[in-house]
Amino acid sequence: MTGSELSRAALVALLPLLTTGCSVPSVPVGDYFDRWFGSGPVLKPAELIAIKPSATARILWQGNAGNAEKNVFTPAVAANSVYAAGAAGRIVRFDAGSGKQLASIDTKSRLSGGVGSDGRLILAGTARGEVLAFDQNGKQLWKTQLTSEVLSAPQTDLGMVVVRSGDGRIYGLDAATGARKWVYQRTVPALTVRTYVGVALYRDAVFAGFAGGRLVALALNNGNVGWEATVALPKGATELERVADISSLPVIDGKQSCAVAFQGRVACFDLMKGTPGWSRDISSVAGMAIDDRNVYVSDDKGAVVAFEKDTGASQWKQDKLFGRRISGPVVSGNHVAVGDYQGYVHFLSRDDGSFAARIATDGSAIVAQPIALNDGILVQTLNGGVFAITVQ
Repeated sequence: MTGSELSRAALVALLPLLTTGCSVPSVPVGDYFDRWFGSGPVLKPAELIAIKPSATARILWQGNAGNAEKNVFTPAVAANSVYAAGAAGRIVRFDAGSGKQLASIDTKSRLSGGVGSDGRLILAGTARGEVLAFDQNGKQLWKTQLTSEVLSAPQTDLGMVVVRSGDGRIYGLDAATGARKWVYQRTVPALTVRTYVGVALYRDAVFAGFAGGRLVALALNNGNVGWEATVALPKGATELERVADISSLPVIDGKQSCAVAFQGRVACFDLMKGTPGWSRDISSVAGMAIDDRNVYVSDDKGAVVAFEKDTGASQWKQDKLFGRRISGPVVSGNHVAVGDYQGYVHFLSRDDGSFAARIATDGSAIVAQPIALNDGILVQTLNGGVFAITVQ
């Protein structure tokens, strides 16, 4: 299959995940994977190759928060605790070091997005557009109604809760009461990728990518626009070809903010002014990571690509996970880790992208981007498995 054929195949297979601007239907994640990365001729998943491990991965602890069903749940790490949730409405708190279950909250709601926490406030969202806030004892502190379903984890900092709704709006809520302080919205294209991505908070700013390839920096306290930049421009003759959405979290390293778009580019911008730095053509819906050397991107064909973070120069590419629906990457020590559709976690060398280690979880897909821990990574599977994994 040529590059242009792959691009057309990905477009056709992405149809189940696309939605019109004024409607946000519920599309099963499994259905999306089956059609886009199924066993047919379109991006048939590569078989796992045997590797010569240079490190040993092992599971430190594991728990379960409940099946994700049609949703993508990202766990949260705060104050030496891990918080994880499932669609049935249970939020579980684990000790980050040992995995011991410390608490369980019955939200009495069907959840679609979560969990977010600063160690004091525990947050989750529902398909009805509700944001729920609890204290450490499981007492519900407040509930706020938004205009559309909440598909991502609410974030909190400096007395604010920031949450994204399925119709593309971003809300700033008072962390103590849930009262709305501000809302940011922009025009949504006719056709967009259904996304489970939320926002990134850094210092006193909110960073978020949007449909149409735009990256925006907002003031945390009032939602005012600090700057807006173009990651990718829609191009093509049809609405389908012109989809160029940022459907993963931007990354920040203190000097710059970078984002990647589907059918577009990865681009980095000055953190304070939003002036462009560098950009490279690549397509991704899974996400990216950054460290002191490189920017790492999981592309839409299953390759992990490393770019030098100051210039965008290509460093390496690992393409032996073709079609395996890999998650966004996470950096842990000397390795870059991604999960795949069969629940495997692959550890790659930061130096050259070679396989360093591999470990299985519970056999279900790892869709949410893994999270870095002090001594490893944290993943949550579609079956609700929560795994703390280290590599030595």
